[in-house]
Amino acid sequence: MLKLLVNDRDREARQPSPRERLKQLDDSGVVAAHLEGDRLAFGELVERYQNRLLNFVYRTTGDRERGEDLVQETFIRVYRHIHRFDQSKKFSTWIYTIASNLAKNELRNRSRNPLVLFQTLMKNRDADTRPLEWEDNTYRPDDLFRKRHLKSQVDSAVDQLPEHHRTVFVLREMEGKTYEEIAEITSTNLGTVKSRLNRARNNFAQLIAPLLD
Repeated sequence: MLKLLVNDRDREARQPSPRERLKQLDDSGVVAAHLEGDRLAFGELVERYQNRLLNFVYRTTGDRERGEDLVQETFIRVYRHIHRFDQSKKFSTWIYTIASNLAKNELRNRSRNPLVLFQTLMKNRDADTRPLEWEDNTYRPDDLFRKRHLKSQVDSAVDQLPEHHRTVFVLREMEGKTYEEIAEITSTNLGTVKSRLNRARNNFAQLIAPLLD
């Protein structure tokens, strides 16, 4: 009898916590848990996508502070409308679609407001003020300098791509999305996605080549 009690206690001790159970689920499972009333589930979605979306929106708009606002707005919209989400689809595609639409609106509004554009350009005019991501403290100073310099050159080239080319380029080359996912996120047919991506790659190559000389 004592042995049975000990075994029961061992099994209880090995039970994962509610947060750990959420981490073991795929996105659809976490969405389902949220809809069933799990208060931790939405936080798990935020944790999974916050940094990824910020990278995407920042690279699309070129403004990190505004990107943080847009990512926050993305999660607000997701929270409000998640009950409408078609769970037969990929959650990542849905949330990237929302973020992409907000980024497009931001760029559209910015182009109509010269003051906002001027302020953004002035704020980002100094490369030292731009955020440096994916740094590794184990790099030697000269390696880290080269890595920062290369990232700055890549960012500069991406920023110069036309908006519709930049979006598909970032989604494919930096976010690793499939052509089908990009088509759904951007509400564009597959042929157009491939055409834009091909042109974006060619433009990027032309832009980056002189910067790396």
